[in-house]
Amino acid sequence: MPSFSLDFWDYVVFAGFFLALGMIGFWAGRGEQASSQDYFLAGRKLPWYVVGGSFIASNISSEHFIGMIGSAVVFGVCVSLMEWANVVTFSLLIWFFIPFLLATKVFTIPEFLEKRFSLSIRQMFAFVTVLSNVVAFLATVLYGGGLALQSLFGWSLWFSIITLGIVAGVWAIYGGLSSVAWTDLFTVVIMILGGVLVSVLGLQALSGDEGSLWDGFTLMLERNQEKEGQWAEAVNRHLAHLTNDDSYNRLSLYQGVTHPITPTISLIPLLLSVGVWYNVLNQFMIQRVLGAKDEYHARMGIVLAGWVKVFFPLISVLPGMVLFALHPEIMLRPWDEVKPAADQGYVNLIQTLIPAGLRGLLLAALFGAIQSTINSVLNSTSTILTLDIYKRLLAPEASDKQLVRVGVISSVVVLAIAIILGGFVGEIGGSLFEYAQSLYAFFAPPFAAVFLLGILWRRINSAGALAAICVGFASGILMKLYLHFDPSAPAWLSPYWNQAAINWLLCVAVCIGVSLTTSPPRADQITDQLTFNWSRLNLFNNLGDHWYTSVVTWWGLFVVVMAALFITFSGVVF
Repeated sequence: MPSFSLDFWDYVVFAGFFLALGMIGFWAGRGEQASSQDYFLAGRKLPWYVVGGSFIASNISSEHFIGMIGSAVVFGVCVSLMEWANVVTFSLLIWFFIPFLLATKVFTIPEFLEKRFSLSIRQMFAFVTVLSNVVAFLATVLYGGGLALQSLFGWSLWFSIITLGIVAGVWAIYGGLSSVAWTDLFTVVIMILGGVLVSVLGLQALSGDEGSLWDGFTLMLERNQEKEGQWAEAVNRHLAHLTNDDSYNRLSLYQGVTHPITPTISLIPLLLSVGVWYNVLNQFMIQRVLGAKDEYHARMGIVLAGWVKVFFPLISVLPGMVLFALHPEIMLRPWDEVKPAADQGYVNLIQTLIPAGLRGLLLAALFGAIQSTINSVLNSTSTILTLDIYKRLLAPEASDKQLVRVGVISSVVVLAIAIILGGFVGEIGGSLFEYAQSLYAFFAPPFAAVFLLGILWRRINSAGALAAICVGFASGILMKLYLHFDPSAPAWLSPYWNQAAINWLLCVAVCIGVSLTTSPPRADQITDQLTFNWSRLNLFNNLGDHWYTSVVTWWGLFVVVMAALFITFSGVVF
C-alpha cells in the first residue's frame, strides 16, 4: 500500500494528543513513587470512571484495531462474541469476585494463590503471567502497531516497533498505576472518537453520493448476507474454511463446532477459562480493581466497562464488515493470503476514507490503544516481578523505595525484551487477532480451573492444583503438536476455543481427583478470606445511595441490552 501524507492539522491533532497525554501522566504520577502501594496500586484511590476507563483501555490494543477488524472482514459479526460474551464474566466480577478479592487486601493474584495453595503455585503463576504478558500481549501489540506505521508511512518495521515501545512505555515507568490509569481514561475517549469516525465515514462511503448512514448500514447488512455477486462468491470460495455446513451466515453470532474462531458449543467453558483468566486473574486487568477507592467504585467501574463493551463492536467489527461490503475481492484471494490482507483493513480504511485533517485523530486513536495496553502490561508485569519474585524470594526486607526502584528497572528490561520479540511475531503468519486469542486459550485453562475450584470448594488442595497446572500445560502442548503433525486430526479440535474448553474440563477433573485422594488443605489455607463463605460475604453492600447511581440499575440494563443483541444476531432476524 502506498504511504500517505499528513497535513498541518493532522500534526496539530497528533501533537495535541501527546501534549495532553504527557500533562495527564505527569499530574497523575506526582508523588506516586513514595510507597509500593502508591506506585503499584495508585494508593487504592481510583474513582469508578477511572477504573472502568482504564479497564477498557488496557483491553483495547492494536490487535483490536488491526486484528479484530481483519477477522470481521473474514468471519462477520460473530467476532463480536469476543466482546459481548463478557456480560457473563463481568457479572461474575461485579457480584462475586470484586467483594471477595477486595476483602483479601492482596496486591497481586499470585500473592492470593500462595495463601490459598502454596509458594510453588504462586511462583508458577507469576512466571506464566510474566511470560504471557511479554509474548501474548506486549509483543503482539508492538507488532500490530509497528505494522500499521510501516504500512502508513513506509517506515521499517523495526524502527516502528522500537519507537512505539519507547514512547508508549514512559508513563508506566514514571508514575506507576496512577499515571497509567488516568492516561488510560483520556486515551479511551480518543479511541472511541477515532473508531466512531471510521465507522461513520465507512457507512457514508458505502451509501454513495447520498452519504446516508442508514442507507450505508442497510447496504452493509445486505452485502454481508452474501446472497449474490462477488460477496456470495467470496464466501462460497472459502466455505470449507468457514463452516462444515452448506452455507455460512456472516450475520449470526452462533457458529458450528469447526468454526475457526467462535465455535459456540465451547462458549461456556471458554468463559470459565479464558474469560476468568483474562478479566479476573490477569494482573494487568484486575490491578485497576484492586486500586479502586472502595467496593462501590470497583463495581461501578466494571459496569462502565460493560457498557463500553456493548458498543465496542461498532468500532472494532462494523468497519470490517463495511470493508467486506466495499471490497469483497479481499476474500477472493487464496485462503493463506486472506487473513494477512484483512489485517490491513484499518489501514485501508484510513487511507481511502479519512480526509486530510482527520487522519491525525485516527493515528492518535491507534497509538492510544497501543500505549494504553503497553503501559498497563508493563506496570502489572513489574508489579509481579517486584512483589512476587524479588521481594518474596530475594529481598523480603526491602524498603518501599527499593521496591519502586526494582519496579522501574524491571519495566525497562521487560519492554526491551518485548520490543525484540515483537519484530518476529510476523514470522508466525496468519491473523494477528487469532494469534493473540490462541495464546490466551493456551495460558488460561489450568489457572482458571484451579482458581475457581480453590475459592468455591475448601477440599481442593495444593497437590491437586499443582497436578492440574502441569497436566493442563502438557495437554495444551500435546494438542498443538497433534494438530501440527497429524493431517487426519479431527477438524473440531482445530479451533482454539475447543482446545481451551477440553483443556479446562481436563484440569477441573485432575484437580478434583488429586485433591480428593490426597491430604486436605491446612486450616489457614481455607479461611473466609481465601474461600467463599456465602453467609459472611457481603455481596449486596456498597451498591450506591440512589437508584440512578445504583450498581443494580446499570448492571441490570447492561444485561438486558446484551440479551437483546444476542437474540437479534442469533440467526433468527438475519
